Amino acid sequence: MTAIDDKTIVREYFNATGFDRWRKIYGDGDVNQVQLDIRTGHQQTVDQVLTWLKADGSLQDLTICDAGCGVGSLSIPLAQLGAKVFASDISEKMVGEAKERAADLGLPHLTFAVQDLESLSGRYHTVVCLDVLIHYPQAKAAEMLQHLSSLAESRLIVSFAPKTLAYSLLKKVGEFFPGSSKTTRAYLHSEAEVVAILKQQGWAVQRHAMTKTRFYFSRLLEATR
Repeated sequence: MTAIDDKTIVREYFNATGFDRWRKIYGDGDVNQVQLDIRTGHQQTVDQVLTWLKADGSLQDLTICDAGCGVGSLSIPLAQLGAKVFASDISEKMVGEAKERAADLGLPHLTFAVQDLESLSGRYHTVVCLDVLIHYPQAKAAEMLQHLSSLAESRLIVSFAPKTLAYSLLKKVGEFFPGSSKTTRAYLHSEAEVVAILKQQGWAVQRHAMTKTRFYFSRLLEATR
Protein backbone atom coordinates (compact mmCIF):
# COMPACT_ATOMS: atom_id res chain seq x y z
CA MET A 1 0.00 0.00 0.00
CA THR A 2 1.45 3.39 -0.96
CA ALA A 3 1.63 6.47 1.22
CA ILE A 4 -1.01 8.24 -0.86
CA ASP A 5 -3.33 5.29 -0.35
CA ASP A 6 -2.80 5.54 3.39
CA LYS A 7 -3.71 9.22 3.33
CA THR A 8 -6.87 8.55 1.34
CA ILE A 9 -7.87 5.78 3.70
CA VAL A 10 -7.30 7.97 6.76
CA ARG A 11 -9.32 10.84 5.30
CA GLU A 12 -12.23 8.64 4.24
CA TYR A 13 -12.22 6.64 7.47
CA PHE A 14 -12.38 9.69 9.75
CA ASN A 15 -15.11 11.22 7.60
CA ALA A 16 -17.24 8.06 7.80
CA THR A 17 -17.46 5.18 10.28
CA GLY A 18 -14.30 6.23 12.07
CA PHE A 19 -15.71 9.65 12.87
CA ASP A 20 -18.64 8.30 14.87
CA ARG A 21 -16.43 5.87 16.73
CA TRP A 22 -13.67 8.30 17.65
CA ARG A 23 -16.06 11.13 18.49
CA LYS A 24 -17.46 8.84 21.17
CA ILE A 25 -14.01 7.87 22.39
CA TYR A 26 -12.87 11.50 22.61
CA GLY A 27 -16.12 12.56 24.27
CA ASP A 28 -17.45 11.98 27.75
CA GLY A 29 -20.43 9.74 27.06
CA ASP A 30 -20.89 6.04 27.68
CA VAL A 31 -18.49 3.76 25.83
CA ASN A 32 -17.46 0.12 26.05
CA GLN A 33 -14.42 -0.99 28.06
CA VAL A 34 -12.05 -1.01 25.08
CA GLN A 35 -13.09 2.49 24.03
CA LEU A 36 -12.77 3.70 27.62
CA ASP A 37 -9.25 2.31 27.77
CA ILE A 38 -8.27 4.17 24.58
CA ARG A 39 -9.96 7.35 25.84
CA THR A 40 -7.95 7.12 29.05
CA GLY A 41 -4.67 6.59 27.20
CA HIS A 42 -5.25 9.45 24.78
CA GLN A 43 -6.20 11.80 27.60
CA GLN A 44 -3.05 10.88 29.50
CA THR A 45 -1.00 11.89 26.45
CA VAL A 46 -2.88 15.19 26.14
CA ASP A 47 -2.44 15.85 29.86
CA GLN A 48 1.30 15.20 29.61
CA VAL A 49 1.65 17.74 26.82
CA LEU A 50 -0.28 20.32 28.84
CA THR A 51 1.88 19.61 31.89
CA TRP A 52 5.08 20.19 29.90
CA LEU A 53 3.83 23.40 28.34
CA LYS A 54 2.52 24.86 31.61
CA ALA A 55 5.77 23.97 33.39
CA ASP A 56 7.63 26.25 30.98
CA GLY A 57 5.55 29.30 31.91
CA SER A 58 2.44 31.11 30.79
CA LEU A 59 0.85 30.10 27.51
CA GLN A 60 -0.74 33.51 27.08
CA ASP A 61 -0.50 34.51 23.41
CA LEU A 62 1.92 31.65 22.63
CA THR A 63 1.44 30.55 19.01
CA ILE A 64 0.77 26.82 18.73
CA CYS A 65 -0.07 24.62 15.76
CA ASP A 66 -2.03 21.47 16.62
CA ALA A 67 -1.46 19.30 13.54
CA GLY A 68 -4.04 16.51 13.45
CA CYS A 69 -6.30 18.08 16.06
CA GLY A 70 -9.15 15.56 15.87
CA VAL A 71 -12.10 16.90 17.85
CA GLY A 72 -10.00 19.46 19.72
CA SER A 73 -8.91 17.43 22.73
CA LEU A 74 -5.66 19.42 22.95
CA SER A 75 -6.53 22.58 21.00
CA ILE A 76 -9.41 23.57 23.26
CA PRO A 77 -7.56 23.38 26.61
CA LEU A 78 -4.59 25.20 25.01
CA ALA A 79 -6.90 28.04 23.97
CA GLN A 80 -8.43 28.06 27.45
CA LEU A 81 -4.92 28.64 28.79
CA GLY A 82 -4.54 31.69 26.56
CA ALA A 83 -2.54 30.29 23.65
CA LYS A 84 -3.20 31.38 20.07
CA VAL A 85 -3.97 28.03 18.46
CA PHE A 86 -4.15 27.03 14.81
CA ALA A 87 -5.67 23.54 14.66
CA SER A 88 -6.00 21.39 11.57
CA ASP A 89 -7.13 17.92 10.65
CA ILE A 90 -7.44 15.91 7.46
CA SER A 91 -11.05 15.05 8.37
CA GLU A 92 -13.75 17.63 7.66
CA LYS A 93 -16.08 15.96 10.14
CA MET A 94 -13.48 15.98 12.91
CA VAL A 95 -12.84 19.68 12.38
CA GLY A 96 -16.58 20.36 12.35
CA GLU A 97 -16.96 18.62 15.70
CA ALA A 98 -13.99 20.53 17.13
CA LYS A 99 -15.49 23.84 15.99
CA GLU A 100 -18.78 23.02 17.68
CA ARG A 101 -17.08 22.13 20.95
CA ALA A 102 -15.00 25.31 20.85
CA ALA A 103 -18.01 27.48 19.95
CA ASP A 104 -19.91 26.16 22.96
CA LEU A 105 -17.09 27.50 25.14
CA GLY A 106 -16.79 30.83 23.34
CA LEU A 107 -13.03 30.54 22.95
CA PRO A 108 -11.01 33.31 21.25
CA HIS A 109 -7.67 32.80 19.52
CA LEU A 110 -8.65 29.39 18.17
CA THR A 111 -8.68 28.77 14.42
CA PHE A 112 -9.60 25.49 12.75
CA ALA A 113 -8.88 24.34 9.19
CA VAL A 114 -9.42 21.20 7.13
CA GLN A 115 -5.92 20.47 5.83
CA ASP A 116 -3.61 17.53 5.51
CA LEU A 117 -0.34 17.88 7.35
CA GLU A 118 1.80 18.45 4.25
CA SER A 119 -0.20 21.53 3.20
CA LEU A 120 0.25 23.36 6.51
CA SER A 121 2.16 26.63 6.35
CA GLY A 122 3.19 29.46 8.64
CA ARG A 123 5.47 29.72 11.65
CA TYR A 124 4.58 28.86 15.23
CA HIS A 125 6.42 28.89 18.51
CA THR A 126 5.32 25.32 19.15
CA VAL A 127 4.04 22.59 16.85
CA VAL A 128 2.29 19.53 18.28
CA CYS A 129 1.33 16.37 16.39
CA LEU A 130 -0.35 13.66 18.46
CA ASP A 131 -1.51 10.20 17.34
CA VAL A 132 -1.04 10.91 13.62
CA LEU A 133 2.15 9.07 12.66
CA ILE A 134 0.60 5.71 13.56
CA HIS A 135 -1.43 5.95 10.34
CA TYR A 136 1.61 6.28 8.07
CA PRO A 137 4.68 4.17 7.17
CA GLN A 138 8.20 5.23 8.11
CA ALA A 139 9.10 7.05 4.88
CA LYS A 140 5.93 9.13 4.97
CA ALA A 141 6.32 9.80 8.70
CA ALA A 142 9.85 11.09 8.03
CA GLU A 143 8.50 13.54 5.44
CA MET A 144 5.84 14.69 7.90
CA LEU A 145 8.40 15.27 10.65
CA GLN A 146 10.57 17.28 8.27
CA HIS A 147 7.62 19.46 7.26
CA LEU A 148 6.50 19.98 10.86
CA SER A 149 10.05 21.05 11.65
CA SER A 150 9.81 23.81 9.06
CA LEU A 151 6.76 25.23 10.86
CA ALA A 152 8.16 25.25 14.40
CA GLU A 153 10.40 28.00 15.75
CA SER A 154 11.21 26.74 19.24
CA ARG A 155 9.53 23.43 20.06
CA LEU A 156 8.17 20.33 18.38
CA ILE A 157 6.13 17.72 20.25
CA VAL A 158 5.21 14.43 18.56
CA SER A 159 3.79 11.09 19.58
CA PHE A 160 4.04 7.73 17.86
CA ALA A 161 3.53 4.02 18.52
CA PRO A 162 7.04 2.74 19.36
CA LYS A 163 8.52 -0.13 17.43
CA THR A 164 9.67 -2.67 19.99
CA LEU A 165 9.63 -6.44 19.99
CA ALA A 166 6.62 -6.55 22.27
CA TYR A 167 4.61 -4.02 20.30
CA SER A 168 5.62 -5.54 17.00
CA LEU A 169 3.77 -8.66 18.11
CA LEU A 170 0.69 -6.47 18.53
CA LYS A 171 0.97 -4.73 15.19
CA LYS A 172 -2.30 -5.98 13.73
CA VAL A 173 -4.83 -3.21 13.45
CA GLY A 174 -7.41 -5.16 15.40
CA GLU A 175 -5.14 -5.16 18.45
CA PHE A 176 -4.49 -1.43 18.29
CA PHE A 177 -7.99 -0.42 17.23
CA PRO A 178 -10.40 -3.14 18.30
CA GLY A 179 -13.95 -3.09 17.04
CA SER A 180 -15.97 -3.55 13.89
CA SER A 181 -15.16 -0.08 12.52
CA LYS A 182 -11.38 -0.50 12.38
CA THR A 183 -10.13 0.46 8.94
CA THR A 184 -6.74 2.15 8.96
CA ARG A 185 -3.41 0.37 9.27
CA ALA A 186 -1.29 0.84 12.38
CA TYR A 187 2.39 1.58 11.80
CA LEU A 188 5.08 1.33 14.46
CA HIS A 189 8.09 3.64 14.39
CA SER A 190 11.59 3.18 15.74
CA GLU A 191 12.30 5.78 18.41
CA ALA A 192 15.96 5.87 17.32
CA GLU A 193 14.89 6.73 13.76
CA VAL A 194 12.47 9.42 14.93
CA VAL A 195 15.16 10.98 17.12
CA ALA A 196 17.65 10.84 14.23
CA ILE A 197 15.22 12.68 11.95
CA LEU A 198 14.69 15.34 14.60
CA LYS A 199 18.44 15.79 15.04
CA GLN A 200 18.88 16.18 11.29
CA GLN A 201 16.39 19.04 11.45
CA GLY A 202 18.32 20.74 14.24
CA TRP A 203 16.28 19.53 17.20
CA ALA A 204 17.41 18.09 20.52
CA VAL A 205 15.03 15.89 22.54
CA GLN A 206 14.49 17.46 25.95
CA ARG A 207 11.65 15.44 27.47
CA HIS A 208 10.00 12.13 26.78
CA ALA A 209 7.14 10.09 28.20
CA MET A 210 5.36 6.82 27.54
CA THR A 211 1.63 6.21 27.79
CA LYS A 212 0.64 2.56 27.93
CA THR A 213 -2.78 1.15 28.58
CA ARG A 214 -4.21 -2.13 27.39
CA PHE A 215 -5.08 -0.89 23.89
CA TYR A 216 -3.22 2.43 23.65
CA PHE A 217 0.55 2.80 23.21
CA SER A 218 2.15 6.18 22.64
CA ARG A 219 5.70 7.46 22.93
CA LEU A 220 5.83 11.23 23.40
CA LEU A 221 8.89 13.36 22.59
CA GLU A 222 9.50 17.07 23.10
CA ALA A 223 12.31 18.55 21.02
CA THR A 224 13.68 22.09 21.17
CA ARG A 225 16.19 24.25 19.34
